[in-house]
Formats: sequence, C-alpha cells, structure tokens
Amino acid sequence: MGNICRSPTAEAVFRHAAAEAGLSSLVYCDSAGTHDYHIGGPPDARSIAAARRRGYDLTPLRARQVSTADFSSFDYVLAMDRQNLGLLQRLQPRGAPALLMLYGDLHADFAGQDVPDPYYGGAAGFERVLDMTEAVSASLLARIRSGDGAGINRK
Repeated sequence: MGNICRSPTAEAVFRHAAAEAGLSSLVYCDSAGTHDYHIGGPPDARSIAAARRRGYDLTPLRARQVSTADFSSFDYVLAMDRQNLGLLQRLQPRGAPALLMLYGDLHADFAGQDVPDPYYGGAAGFERVLDMTEAVSASLLARIRSGDGAGINRK
C-alpha cells in the first residue's frame, strides 16, 4: 500500500540475493506502493530493524507510488496481497508487457497467499515478511536463471 514495510523488504532481500548469485548486473529491482501515503519517506523503522538483524539494509530506500510506466519498464510487477493486485490490474495499461502476479505465487509454499501486512502487528509479523521474501527471492532467482519466463532487466 504505502511502500514502507513489505515491498521495500522484498526489494532489499531480492537485491541481496541477486548480488550473492552474481546477477546484480542482469536484474533490476524496485518497489512501489499503490497509495501515496509515504512518498519520499524511509521504510518503517521496524522493517529496517528486522531486516538489519538478518543482514539487509533498507535505509537507502525511499517510498514511491507505482506508475503506469512500471508496467513497461519491468518484467514482473508483483503484488503483496490480493487487494493490491486488484488495484494494479486496474492500473496496468492494455498491452503492457509486465507479468502482473501475486508475490506469493512465485513460491510453491506461498501460492495464493497474501504477504501479511505487519504494520499494525508486532515483531513476529516483520519476521514473517522476511521469511517469505527470502524464500520467494530464491525462487524468483531460480526462475530467472532457468530462463523460465521473464526476468532480465529491460531498463
């Protein structure tokens, strides 16, 4: 929604995984919210702290709102939950090449599942987001490496 919890965590985790796999120069990852609540602001302090404990740095990231150009600039546009997926489906221009899908659908254990929004919960919610994003990032990288569908940066 506001690009301060789930999406920036997923961005940082995926960038880290891509770097460890030696694919940083081949993939580009960014995050955006469907709402303009926090544009220009940093990720939630609880997201930053939870990610830091696992070795990820969210501090350089700043919230932005998704734009129609994203559907042409990226191979994948991934929604963290069904509500955001619906908003993105309405925003996606006809004929735009991005593959729009639910984030959890990239991993068999999370297919059809929303990434729970930890904003109003406790620390366990932020850990759950990290668990999911680590697993999905590994799955997405495997998909990119195998050449299964989209995945190489067009920017």
